[in-house]
Amino acid sequence: MRHLSLVACVLLLAGIAAQAQSPASSATEQIKNVPSFDLNAMDKSADPCVDFYQYACGNWIKNNPIPADQPEWGRFNELHERNQMILRNILDKTSADNPGRSSNDQKIGDYYHSCMDEAGIDAKGTAPLKPMLDRIAALQNKSQLPALIGELHNNGVRVLFDFGSEPDAKDSMMEIAGTDQGGLGLPDRDYYLKTDAKSVELRNQYEQHVTNMFHLLGESPEKATADAKTVLTLETELAKAAMDRVERRDPNKVYHKMTTAQLQQLSPAFAWKEYFVTIASPSFDSLDVSVPDFVKGMNQLVATSNLEDIKTYLRWQTAHHGAPLLPTAFVNENFAFYGTILTGAKELRPRWKRCVQLTNGDLGEALGKAYVAEEFPPASKAATLKMVHELEAALKADLTEVSWMTEETKKQALDKLAHIENKIGYPDKWRDYSTLTIVRGDALGNGMRANQFEFKRQLNKIGKPVDRSEWGMTPPTVNAYYNPQENNINFPAGILQPPFYDPKVDDAVNFGAIGAVIGHELTHGFDDSGSQFDAQGNLRNWWTPKDREQFDKLEACVVNEYDSFVAVDDVHVRGQLTLGENTADNGGLRIADMALLDVLGDTPQKPIDGFTPEQRLFVGWGQVWCENDRPEFARMMAGVNEHSPGKFRVNGVVGNMAEFQKAYNCKPDAPMMRKPACRVW
Repeated sequence: MRHLSLVACVLLLAGIAAQAQSPASSATEQIKNVPSFDLNAMDKSADPCVDFYQYACGNWIKNNPIPADQPEWGRFNELHERNQMILRNILDKTSADNPGRSSNDQKIGDYYHSCMDEAGIDAKGTAPLKPMLDRIAALQNKSQLPALIGELHNNGVRVLFDFGSEPDAKDSMMEIAGTDQGGLGLPDRDYYLKTDAKSVELRNQYEQHVTNMFHLLGESPEKATADAKTVLTLETELAKAAMDRVERRDPNKVYHKMTTAQLQQLSPAFAWKEYFVTIASPSFDSLDVSVPDFVKGMNQLVATSNLEDIKTYLRWQTAHHGAPLLPTAFVNENFAFYGTILTGAKELRPRWKRCVQLTNGDLGEALGKAYVAEEFPPASKAATLKMVHELEAALKADLTEVSWMTEETKKQALDKLAHIENKIGYPDKWRDYSTLTIVRGDALGNGMRANQFEFKRQLNKIGKPVDRSEWGMTPPTVNAYYNPQENNINFPAGILQPPFYDPKVDDAVNFGAIGAVIGHELTHGFDDSGSQFDAQGNLRNWWTPKDREQFDKLEACVVNEYDSFVAVDDVHVRGQLTLGENTADNGGLRIADMALLDVLGDTPQKPIDGFTPEQRLFVGWGQVWCENDRPEFARMMAGVNEHSPGKFRVNGVVGNMAEFQKAYNCKPDAPMMRKPACRVW
């Protein structure tokens, strides 16, 4: 339920369509090794003291146009594509209908084979959706609505609100039930509420998309048009009740533990007991109602809306959820809006890529186990853990030496650091999928059963101790995260590859790339949100008032700095939304530099390719963020993404570092050097 603090890119999956497929093996070889330190990517005609991002990435940006099927293209995408090809090879082998396959191989192979069977999916039409659509059509009064919502949630259609399990923010060792805002078809509440010309245009385009989807379901043009207006009206009411993304960054604002009776009082028009019975939830007396005002707004919608209008909204959400595994016309329409209009992508991604992604999403630890066997040897895990310990030592020194924090708070901070757990590569215990049935030739049914499996798995946690060994990402994922409620960092094997980690390059490059990302995740424990959780992961204020006041002042500098950056056209980076990630970027690179210098010690270092170790560290950092973005995608990300664009993840950080100024002999008034320089950690 509660969102984790993530680092890295957002990878969008915009529908599914047919394309002729070529063998994966040759393509895999072409992208097998993504270079870690790429001299050819640099623009040495640029002055690093004027624009370091252009210096580190200029030629890469020029020579790497965005592929037609992508909304952006960067180093994360390069590695993601490499991993996708490796996964494709695994799935091509396991998808053969071989009775000797293991249980996991049968599941991932038949899931992928079914997803790839476009002809079979087209032949079935919308028949796989019919049971759910018929169930919606049979709704006769609002008293039956909670049971129907439960059935939809069980199948992955998360209408009206979200529900699941989560660690109790103030008792982090126990899982509790939780409900949160949800039920929207657009990426964020602000898409429904902003009145600028671009937002109005996007809403009109969304309404036309919903119209087109209803038409594909068999409605007349007139009814489809009317129904789309109904959907937009109801979703706008939900959006009005939802909490803003920036507000949600404060964990205290999304934690409201109350009894089930109090929840029912908030929403008398919705019988929660009937919902809980339908989803077969374990018994519980209390839960976290993340946004009480949203529950009130949802209740108002249920109480005042026409029953037929609610059914229209439910039909849309059901079709929207199933679109990636419905016939080609649905897939193309889904891509036309969510791919082209929202992100600017010109072409649908090849079917195999989206089927690999869907398989990874629904059976990620079964597929990931095979990936790890091929791509993540024990030596890589040992080397990464060694680097983590070196970075932890640097952060300990930083916390010890920081001048603005009193000893009382330092003691608490150091205790928290000492309790951070490190999860590297893959789970110690692999997920058991034995109760999940995958049927060859039933693509949408497989997706629904996978949703049922996962929803039930989450519900079964309620009332039990938190399993801190569990992972929130699959092993092939090119990403990482810090979990504040468990106080641990999580690095899947998928990101522990070049250009982030490469055992064949020098320490400086690895510390600048994966080292700074590890430092980033460690620093998340001490950003504006993570710093509100203690060493055990409980939401508790462990700061003196004076120290918290000083911390907030230092954070305000970061907010103001990033507010000044222009993401695209007239849209600025949202400094408050991106504050946690910007704090982590700045702290992560600084402690990576400290750790590198500790590792190198007093031994004289010869330049490599003409660069000192610290210069290579900074280039290593800069080059993992090389990227090109479509303007549509950049606009969307500026509104909803907690991470700044790559250019500012580079220039915004190094411009605050005296270490960078010294490494490149920049003058104090050089354009890259911030005045004032912001520093928290």
